Amino acid sequence: MEFERPPTLRTGPSEGTDDAPATPVPAGGFGVNEVAELVADLLAATGLVPPDKLALVRGRVGQSGSIAQAIVDEGVASGEGIARMRAARHQLPLVDLPLAGVDPEAAKVVPLHVLERIVAIPYAVENGYLRVAVADPANIHGIDELRLATRYPLELAVAPQDDILAEIRRLVRASEAFGARAILDEEDVAEQELEEVDDLEADDGISDAPLVRLVNSVIFQAAEDGASDIHFEPQENALVVRFRIDGVLQEVQRIPKRMTPGVTTRLKVLAKLDIAERRKPQDGRISLNAAAAGRMLDVRVATLPTVEGETVVMRLLDKSKRAPTLEELGLSDEMRTRLTEIIQRPTGALLVTGPTGSGKSTTLYAALEQINRAEINIITVEDPVEYRLGGVNQVQINQRAGLTFAAALRSILRSDPDVVMVGEIRDSETAKISIEAALTGHLVLSTLHTNDAPAAITRLNEMGVEPFLTGAAVTGVLAQRLAR
Repeated sequence: MEFERPPTLRTGPSEGTDDAPATPVPAGGFGVNEVAELVADLLAATGLVPPDKLALVRGRVGQSGSIAQAIVDEGVASGEGIARMRAARHQLPLVDLPLAGVDPEAAKVVPLHVLERIVAIPYAVENGYLRVAVADPANIHGIDELRLATRYPLELAVAPQDDILAEIRRLVRASEAFGARAILDEEDVAEQELEEVDDLEADDGISDAPLVRLVNSVIFQAAEDGASDIHFEPQENALVVRFRIDGVLQEVQRIPKRMTPGVTTRLKVLAKLDIAERRKPQDGRISLNAAAAGRMLDVRVATLPTVEGETVVMRLLDKSKRAPTLEELGLSDEMRTRLTEIIQRPTGALLVTGPTGSGKSTTLYAALEQINRAEINIITVEDPVEYRLGGVNQVQINQRAGLTFAAALRSILRSDPDVVMVGEIRDSETAKISIEAALTGHLVLSTLHTNDAPAAITRLNEMGVEPFLTGAAVTGVLAQRLAR
């Protein structure tokens, strides 16, 4: 469970007294006051920070307040490298929290707000000692606070800060899920709430209803966790709630089966869907201000009838988030250079391929940011508009009004564009118009759902685009995956 085991440092009450101060960890550490000494000798001597990076690290210290965080922010060392050095310096074990696991009962011993403040996590109780992983063993005041918050003597270990924070976030989610379960058990939820569920309206009059608070808590928690999707999936014994975070679905909550109709109806009301229609799929939208998570959300809602009931999938789009730059995408220098050359051309088609959620649209936005200037007219047609770009005319698809990708694209080409971004080539008509636009003096950027770059050409051919047109129009195909 641990991949290093130097002598263990234990702290606890001194003999003969209940409140004597704990045996402190060795004085020192990586406080701001020690920057001049430690950066010059310890970090440079160990080779952790190359000499040419020392000035950059010093500049970061004033921003983060921590030299260790400055080193990580500057990209010259990993969080694990920092933890390993701290463990060696203080002669403490280095614990791999994802491998060792965190005992929920041990974690409950210390209040969550204390753990968040000092960046520590109790992960086991063993031989009468509370085993605690800390990010910074030089934080003597934090360790003293830990000791005062529990009746156990402490056995300290060091873990990367990101690992500790991830476990704390998991505990927070579990705590909020427990609070949600308490909401479910409130009086009248099981009977009265469900009897009146068809009368729910999205107004302030029911903002305090337990069912409403339950749905809100799930959505806001997803926003806080950075989830891209929320899945409400009815199963035989419960309504399972899953978040997609970094491309991976994670189960976060199980709601009692009796609440399934109420939750589904509440979501339909928010999305202005027909609550009486349970036999057909429906699509809708919600605009939310997730103030608690600091996000303005545009939410796409899709329902699907299944044998256990209606599933509801919500795609969360952060309207307040800025589009990334090409430098922030993680592309290699060679790949970024080649991509920049393609998008600087006045004509042609650049296609980005990959599975759902792999960041295709994000790459196109970064490309648009790179070439966006006052001298050119950029028009996009999207479903939905994920980022707002200054100086770019963005068109939102509206299927109900007949504004499809193909219809919007035909109109856009009459609006004197220099660059056209098509959110996705979904059908033959859109494909043909996009290729024709690329051949008639426009730069066209779009996405395709294929597994690799060569398959994009095959896909266009299947859509009815002649191979000789594809060869003449397509200037580049970028296939990508989401790196975790």
